Amino acid sequence: MSGGVDSSVAAALLVEQGHEVVGATLKLWGGPSDSGCCSVADVEDARRVADHLGIVHHVFNLTEDFAAAVVDPYVASHGEGRTPNPCIECNRHIKFDRLLGRAVRLGHDALATGHHARVAALAGGRYRLRRGVDGPKDQSYVLSMLGQDQLARLLMPVGEITKSKVRSLAAALGLRTAAKPDSQDVCFIHGAEGRQGFLSRRLALHGGTVVEGRTGSTVGTVDAVELVTVGQRRGMGHGDDGKRRYVVAVDVARRRVVVGGDDAVRTGEVTLEPGSLTWVDGPMADGGRAIAQVSAHGRPAGCTLEHGPGATVVHFDERQRLVAPGQTVALYDADEPDSVAGAGIAALGRAR
Repeated sequence: MSGGVDSSVAAALLVEQGHEVVGATLKLWGGPSDSGCCSVADVEDARRVADHLGIVHHVFNLTEDFAAAVVDPYVASHGEGRTPNPCIECNRHIKFDRLLGRAVRLGHDALATGHHARVAALAGGRYRLRRGVDGPKDQSYVLSMLGQDQLARLLMPVGEITKSKVRSLAAALGLRTAAKPDSQDVCFIHGAEGRQGFLSRRLALHGGTVVEGRTGSTVGTVDAVELVTVGQRRGMGHGDDGKRRYVVAVDVARRRVVVGGDDAVRTGEVTLEPGSLTWVDGPMADGGRAIAQVSAHGRPAGCTLEHGPGATVVHFDERQRLVAPGQTVALYDADEPDSVAGAGIAALGRAR
């Protein structure tokens, strides 16, 4: 129970269905937060909702685990020119590893969350991870690293209904979170300091040059190369033709950002980091067809997988925007587009 409306309604639905429910809120971040999922006020909202529903509520302090598995890698990734996704790593290491393991040790049958996604039980005791009913709110992308062991113990009640229905149910039940805004951005970064302020206290930031990839000429500078993202448009100015420039590559070691026009920022493929691939229910074969999604609300793109000796390459049917290294590429079943097949992390390519 994060203190938001989705997990509040998930708990309420399970109580209504007759389950024995225990609420659990994670204390993950000891610093300031205003994102709507890690603050003291959010913990209090979760506690008050649990009281309203008549269920026991626990707060588990996992701040050390969170720092080691999510925050520290987030900082290190920026220092390497990557663009990490901390929410996915939190799901991978904290919610569906540490918390799920604790739930099992405490004798609970399942872990329930407020994610907008669905678990489908198949014949033979296998499970599918499917998109939530409410397409614009679907969160299967951030859960795409889950496998059979996690899905066997996972319940996501609100994945079967729309977000508007969630809020109407919360209001009808008198839950204090009914009108609470959805959490935004990275939970451990306070809006007042932003990403630059957060990273500057943990990582040396270096200015860099901006180089035109086509000509090799220097066309500008950036204050901190570690804060630049592949595909970024803001702050990159315009080329000789008056068209906008985009970041094509980031070379932190050389303190250089390579830019180009719209065509330069498009590609027909993305390489996944060796060892980063996970599968919901067994790997796809070499040459297998899939549908790739490279951000939480990105447009799905048809693709073919090529498993090489050192890495897997995703070949898109049509050229796509460059995928920032460190971002997750979720793969959906080409024959069943609402079902997640697996996921991998975009590799850091050779700087140009």
